[in-house]
Amino acid sequence: MSGYGGTGPETAAPSAGDGVRFRILGPVEFHDERTGLRIRPLGAKQRALLGALLVKAGQIVSAHRLIDEVWGEHPPAHAGNALQAHVARLRRVLAAAGPPGEPHHDWVMTRSLGYVLRLGGATTDADLFHRLAAEGRAAAVDDPGHAAELLRRALSLWRGPALEGSVRGSICASEAALLEESRLTVQEALYDACLRTGGHHGITGELEELVGDHPVRERFYDQLMVALYRCGRQAEALGVYDRARKHLALELGVEPGPVLRGRMEAILHHDPGLALPGPADPFPPAVHRSPAPAAAVHRRPALSTSSPSTSSPSTSFLAQDRHQEAAVLTLTDEIARLRRHVERLTSEHEDLIRRFDRLSALSATTAAAATARVG
Repeated sequence: MSGYGGTGPETAAPSAGDGVRFRILGPVEFHDERTGLRIRPLGAKQRALLGALLVKAGQIVSAHRLIDEVWGEHPPAHAGNALQAHVARLRRVLAAAGPPGEPHHDWVMTRSLGYVLRLGGATTDADLFHRLAAEGRAAAVDDPGHAAELLRRALSLWRGPALEGSVRGSICASEAALLEESRLTVQEALYDACLRTGGHHGITGELEELVGDHPVRERFYDQLMVALYRCGRQAEALGVYDRARKHLALELGVEPGPVLRGRMEAILHHDPGLALPGPADPFPPAVHRSPAPAAAVHRRPALSTSSPSTSSPSTSFLAQDRHQEAAVLTLTDEIARLRRHVERLTSEHEDLIRRFDRLSALSATTAAAATARVG
């Protein structure tokens, strides 16, 4: 599941006949599922232009922002005219497409402040992804099997990295990062549902790929440890914890969070709470937080061999914490999320400074030219 487009054996692909759809969960393209018509812009600039307009569909995007999306730091001498030419070309490319009931739909409209893409009766695959993901999460409590099916359907919409080939400016870069984060949280919800339905044997390989691709995301390590333990592979489950500890120390300079440490302790002691959850449980049992000294946060917990009767947490404590812990993101996950957010904000800030510098230079040139004419 770490790759794109894999649906797994449990999944039915999204039904055909859903209509006209722009697709951004992969290379940007137009797809009419009624006729099979598929339109993909040729050229990086056309893809960047369409991607930015789709991300801001229904909103006016200024010419200056679109110039940044298409050319970045090196716009042509007459960027406004060049942008108009690219918009005209994109209109011709999309002319063959039309939403239901509007065979001659004007997709890209010119406004005084810029351009706007009107979806009309069309949708995007990102909208469908979010809808299926929301339905899957809502079904997870009462019907984890159905939830897993919905979540796999959502993930099957991905054909590659979001907005692949269109990420040249901050609009597409920010949206691509947000969509990727959404994809990862849907995968986490999927494997929670699979663990609830006893599907641990079928997901260990997928989770191994995910911890390799996302070595500082603790939730995948946690799920892999539970899956391996339920497969009778306790030593391998403990080995996963050791790998997580090394990666987190190397990448972020932190120890595993309390949830992952607690999971390791529960596996060591064969905690009964790790058994397959019953039908009333919303997720696999989340790990207790052991009352350890504060210094334990900064050191690796010792791999004790004491008997279960002396160290195992009580079942009642697990039952009280189960619902609360299932919704808690670990500290290192949050650090990684914040780091990515800061990087996006930094990039957007730098883009704004470059745009301001260009506008200032243009104003100075215009003023100098006007002064020369007056003189």
